[in-house]
Amino acid sequence: MTVDQALRRAAETLASHNIDEAPLEAEVFLMHVLNFSRVQLYSQLKRQISPEQARRLFDLVTRRVQGEPTAYIVGHKEFFGHDFQVDRRVLIPRPETELLVEKALVCGRDRLSSLENMPLITADIGTGCAAIAISLALELTGAKIYATDISLEALEVAKVNCEKHGVAGQVHLLWGDMLDPLPEPVHLIVANLPYVKDVEIEQLPPEIRGFEPRIALAGGADGLDKVRRLLAEAKGKLRSGGAIFMEIDPRQSQDVVELAKICFPTSEVHLEKDLSDLDRVATVET
Repeated sequence: MTVDQALRRAAETLASHNIDEAPLEAEVFLMHVLNFSRVQLYSQLKRQISPEQARRLFDLVTRRVQGEPTAYIVGHKEFFGHDFQVDRRVLIPRPETELLVEKALVCGRDRLSSLENMPLITADIGTGCAAIAISLALELTGAKIYATDISLEALEVAKVNCEKHGVAGQVHLLWGDMLDPLPEPVHLIVANLPYVKDVEIEQLPPEIRGFEPRIALAGGADGLDKVRRLLAEAKGKLRSGGAIFMEIDPRQSQDVVELAKICFPTSEVHLEKDLSDLDRVATVET
């Protein structure tokens, strides 16, 4: 079987099971099996693959048609231009979360320029695989970043990613619930917290509800349990002139604004829209 034939067969199998972007996913799986870049893949379409490589490819395809997310199958996911290890211990980073990083970076660069002889101290709450914390660290080299998570398993993945990207000395991983582990007040709080309503968990696509950690999804009866806690706890953890950035469910945007104004009545609260024109990030600037 040639590379070209393997690609076509894999894509046809995926498409027959209603997998979106089947040709792209077929490419991802074959690149993973052959350890090829996309350029290498398409420059060697007539190359023969071994029976063992073909078997491995269709093992991956089988896992995908059974509902397992592609990122878990190949063990990594790109986010903000960087590659992160992921597995079932952590939530898979989503493209929409990149807006959260973008907005925090704008504020972080501004704060860095105004600080004298001290680092910008930032906290990523519920860090998971640490994609947010690491993306910030790679851009804000003068920042000190705390990354907290209640899951020790998630922090194991985060540690691997910090070492991979060379920021283990800059990103400090802390085990504990929400803001509790923070050893000092911070300038910025960034968080992509669970915000799915309990009643909606079973309505999620099978590849999400069946594979991704529920602790990283479930937000309580109204989906705002963690947001409510973060805002209440932040009052004692945020330095003067600090800011909070949270990814939110667009349907909950006005509720989040009201909660923020209750906790920070004199602060400015803004909503930032994503590429689909939906409220995606809530910011609180004190």
